[in-house]
Formats: sequence, structure tokens, C-alpha cells
Amino acid sequence: MELTARRARSCLMRFLVTGGYGLIGSAVIARLARDNHQIRALGRDMRVAAVRRPDIEWYQSDFGRMTRAQDWRELLDGIDAVVNCVGILDSGAGDDVRQVHVTATVALFEACQAAGIRRVVHFSAIGVDREQPSAFSKTKLEADKALAALDLDWIILRPSVVLGRSAYGASALLRGVAALPGFLPVMPDTAPLQVVTLDDVTATVAYFLRPDAPSRLTLELAGPERLTFTEVALAYRRWLGFSKPRLIDVPPAIARLFYLAGDFAAALGWRPPVRSAAAREMQRGAVGDPRQWTKITGIEPASLSTALAAEPASVQETWFARLYFFKPLSIVVLSWFWIMTGLLALGPGYGYGEALMEEGGVGPALGTLAIVGGGLLDFLIGVGIALRKTSRAALWLSIGVAVLYAIVGTVLVPRLWADPLGPMLKIWPVIVLTMMALAMRLDR
Repeated sequence: MELTARRARSCLMRFLVTGGYGLIGSAVIARLARDNHQIRALGRDMRVAAVRRPDIEWYQSDFGRMTRAQDWRELLDGIDAVVNCVGILDSGAGDDVRQVHVTATVALFEACQAAGIRRVVHFSAIGVDREQPSAFSKTKLEADKALAALDLDWIILRPSVVLGRSAYGASALLRGVAALPGFLPVMPDTAPLQVVTLDDVTATVAYFLRPDAPSRLTLELAGPERLTFTEVALAYRRWLGFSKPRLIDVPPAIARLFYLAGDFAAALGWRPPVRSAAAREMQRGAVGDPRQWTKITGIEPASLSTALAAEPASVQETWFARLYFFKPLSIVVLSWFWIMTGLLALGPGYGYGEALMEEGGVGPALGTLAIVGGGLLDFLIGVGIALRKTSRAALWLSIGVAVLYAIVGTVLVPRLWADPLGPMLKIWPVIVLTMMALAMRLDR
């Protein structure tokens, strides 16, 4: 009878989780739903999340645009506590790190206070109180201070690098690096990490959402051992079943090129974990003291080796790790391919295009229109693939255009199928690569 009553009370608890389809947010939702709580979740793109978890009350909105306390009023109606899991590494296309981490986040906190919602669990990052090498850590610390100044039952959690069965950002990068064939790059100027498991993080959230849990605490969530980035990657490599690699030191100048490439990708809307902001944060490291966390919650953080041993790697993990770097590579190659074919059609290849049109019996006016129109279309497809926001539509369009070119080429100049350079045959590998890029496009 008493157990039934406790479960009934638990079911009445309703929580708002922001960043609900992120690595931490989705795991928090799964844990709270398992404990019979009712969940309202906020995220920017809810299509996939809503299909995966139809039992969750999803709200689609851009967190960074909810910059006033009144913007949160409807979302907070009937809510007992809030878990804020939102975080972005740096500003980029459509993202402003200050607007997300400070303006919108503080507006949420103030809205909680106005609505009488006492308990707020907020995710920050380990070490932000000691050093702020980037806008990420500066803005996280600013939000922490704003929350601590409010009359709320707040809990600020500062996790180290979070690793779990799901992978996103740094956790996905580690798998990709671990699967490189025969070698493992050692990046310069990286400090130690005390990686923490996703299960331990979600257990901590569940603990602090209990009505009788302590509050007004700032806790570091760190694992029990200090490891270098290379040691973590080697642990994943062993877990995946790959042989011991050759360690190759990456020169600082080459490392900077990788970070700049990541910054450029971020400007196009992608979210690569390798960026200049990440480099500065890696130089600071992610270490802390988990003793207070354990003392208060009773949670003994698992070591990386223990966590990996508890869940043996599957073939799906191996596929993901081996394909990790093929995703950006496929986007780069396909974007370059279509941009260059467009430029070639409008430039040095224009005369060759005219000759093919004439051979196919197409008049000069229509031939010119087809060559110029096709070249411009190819160029725009390449640009569309490069931009994350339009990449999906551009990839599908490129498949349609490639098939159209094959049909038109067959009708007008069928001899191209026998051409020793195989211009018609090469269309099909490009289509397959495009389909693979579509399959790998999602980050989470």
C-alpha cells in the first residue's frame, strides 16, 4: 500500500527538460520517464525526437530566442521542476553562445522564480570557476552566478566530458579517432580528463529532483581517474576490438588547420567537435574533485574501463566509429564535385558541352540554355550541400539531377555509355555516395 502511494505521488511530478534531444537531455528524459515522471521537453527540432518518444510532451522552439521571462510562461505551466541541459560549444550559423547560455538561460531561471517553481537543476561545465579560456566557459560561469543569486532551490552540475552508449560531440569524436586505421593522432596541448559516465550523470539528476533532496549546491561530476585524451581513445580502441595503433604526434601548425577547418564548418551551420573553442577548452582540461558529489548522493562514479566492460561493443558501434570521419569527408567531396562541375560547365568545358548538344541534335539557343542552366544548377547544389540547413534538400536534388543527366545523356548521346572514361557509369557511384551522406547526415 505504501509503495503504491509513493508511485502515485511520483507520477504526479512533472518536469521540464530543455535540450531534450541532446546527449544529456535525452538520457535524462529516459531516466525520469523510467521513474514514472511526466516529462515536458523543449528542443529546436522535434521531428525525430517526437517519433522516438511519443510518450513525451514535446515543445519545438529555439531556446536562444526565448530571451524574456514571459516567453517561458506557457512552458512552465503545471511544472514542478526544471532541468536545463542546453549548451553549445561556440557561436555559429544560427547560434549565439551568449544569447543561449546567458540571456535565454537567465530568462528561464527568472521565469521559474516568477512561476513559483523552486527546484532547478542546471548543467554547467567542470572547471569554469577556475579558468575561462573561451566564450563557452565564460558564459556558462555567468549563468551559474545568475542562478546562484536567485531565491530558488538550485543545483548546478558541472560534469567533465560525459561518455555513454549514445555518442555526440566529443564522445563521438573519441570513437572516430579510436577507429582510425593503424594509427592514432596525438593532439598537442591537451590537458587531462576525468571522464564521467552518462548513467552516473542521469542518476544524479534523478536524485536532486527528489522533493527531499538538498539544494543550493554546486557539484563537480568527475570520474575517478585522470586520463589523457589519447588514453581515453586507446580505451575505446580496445573496446572496439582494434589492434594497438601507432601513436603519431600532430604538429601544432597542423592541429591549428584542423581547428580552423572546424570553425569554417561551424560557420556553415555544422557542429564539429574540433574547433578553436574546443582546443582552448582542451588545453584547460576537464578535471575535478568528485568527493562532495559522492558524499551527498552516494553515487560512486564508474571508471571508464568499468563502464566499457559493462557494455561490450557491438558491430553497430564498430560501423559508427569507422564511418565517423566519412560523414564530413562525403559532404566535402560531394560539395566540391558539384561546385566544380558547375564551374567547368560554365568555363573551360563550355565548348565541349556545345559539341555534345550539337551531336544530340539540340539547337544553339536551347543548347546554350541547357549548358548555362545546368552549370548554375550544379554550382548551387554544391553550395546547398555545404550548408547544413540546406544539405538534405540539396543532396536529394543532386540525386534527381544525376538521374536526369543519365536519361538525357542516353537519349541525346548514347555513345557516352561506351566512352572509355565512363562519364555515364560514374554517375552511379556518385549517387550511392550521396545516399550514404544522407544516411550519415544526422548528428543525433
